[in-house]
Amino acid sequence: MKGKEIIKNEQIEDKIIELRGTNVILDMDVASIYGVETRIVNQAVKNNPEKFPEGYVFATTDKDLEDIKNFDILQRIKFFKSNPKAFTEKGLYMLATILKSKRATEKTIEIIETFAKLRELLRTEKPNEEGWRPHC
Repeated sequence: MKGKEIIKNEQIEDKIIELRGTNVILDMDVASIYGVETRIVNQAVKNNPEKFPEGYVFATTDKDLEDIKNFDILQRIKFFKSNPKAFTEKGLYMLATILKSKRATEKTIEIIETFAKLRELLRTEKPNEEGWRPHC
């Protein structure tokens, strides 16, 4: 069971990127995690604006996209008609209250565990010689 947990958390961790100094997951990756289409995720935000105050989700800008260092993500968003939305940890929790499925609940627990693991790494890891350290 522990081995499966590590794989699941690593899959989520690979989708976490830093934008504007905050760890986020882009809408297409959120949809992938929750097993729904990206439009469903964005529709949930549009239909429930009161559940997504500032700091929960934001529309990315071209400048944000230039800052993304993950080549796989860049390749996937290259041909999008509009820039993706970025969900913070709080936004992901709120989204789970709207997408009320068994999978959404399971994945939200995995996301919570992954963000907690990253925060723990931040507290315990020292910067390497290039000054890099995990961010949360």
